[in-house]
Amino acid sequence: MSLKKSFAAASMLAGAMTAMSFMSAGAAQAQGELVMYCAVQEEWCRAMTTAFERETGIKVSMTRKSSGEIYAQVKAEAANPRADIWWGGTGDPHMQAAEEGLTEAYKSPKMSELQDWAVRQWEQSKQRTVGIYSGALGFGYNTDLAQSKKTGDLKCWADLLKPELKDEVQVADPNSSGTAYTLLATIIQIMGEDKGFEYLKALHKNVNQYTKSGAAPAKATALGETTVGIAFMHDVVTMVVDKAPVKVVAPCEGTGYEIGSMSIIKGAKNLDNAKKFYDWALTPDAQKLGAAAKSYQVPSNKNTPVPPQAPKLSDVKLINFDFAKYGSSEERKRLLSKWDNEVKNLPK
Repeated sequence: MSLKKSFAAASMLAGAMTAMSFMSAGAAQAQGELVMYCAVQEEWCRAMTTAFERETGIKVSMTRKSSGEIYAQVKAEAANPRADIWWGGTGDPHMQAAEEGLTEAYKSPKMSELQDWAVRQWEQSKQRTVGIYSGALGFGYNTDLAQSKKTGDLKCWADLLKPELKDEVQVADPNSSGTAYTLLATIIQIMGEDKGFEYLKALHKNVNQYTKSGAAPAKATALGETTVGIAFMHDVVTMVVDKAPVKVVAPCEGTGYEIGSMSIIKGAKNLDNAKKFYDWALTPDAQKLGAAAKSYQVPSNKNTPVPPQAPKLSDVKLINFDFAKYGSSEERKRLLSKWDNEVKNLPK
């Protein structure tokens, strides 16, 4: 056989094998698979995946990314969705996706067991996303570094502007991180938009890095890579539990909070399995996996034990966070664009 004919034969064989693999993948998908985009810590994502597979026999393909990244991917894939379920991460991008018709309406039989704030999230999104946990925003600081830099006690958002903290504050980028978008929306609601952006511009001078992940600043603070990390308080608590020299702070001016959420992707190829996961993820047994994975949020099912390490929301000065406004597509786009133009691109 000539080289040309051999090449043609090999190409035909490769094409046939590719077609067969696609067919078998489709068949396997129909027999019991689930594609999940997960926006909490990797350890919790894996724990949920393993437990659901063990309980149902459904094979889960899980990808872990930050909330903003998942929203962008779901939007980009809208014409041909790859994922079935989006689990975890701050509610704002879930709300934006709901408004843009990227997610499916669904009422779980577990709704009657949920906290009011979780149900309210579901109602405001027209049944397209539901609350699965809640946690307050704050920051942590490395006590060893703070002492060496003579920063004094750090108790308030205003303290993060101290000159002693030049290049010593770390926070995520709100374009990729729901944590950082919560900060942006929180500061505006506390101070007003004009003064809020003035604060964020001043804070920029002390920021050493805008990370992709919202939890990364807490880890960097624990490792002594930065003096201050702005994050959800439960992410900082995880570092304290691991014996890091870190103090958790609920800012004195008040602070915002998240309603971590779950959504079914519109056009999900494994819709029935997505609903099975949705119902299961709202049970106490599934929600207890958070604490086991050292994630100390407040669970949405009233019957799930609250981890003793979880920050007590009743002890935190929480603002009346406007989830409907700051989760809307128009407001998120406007504020993120303004932050890019007026804060991120500023010289130090």
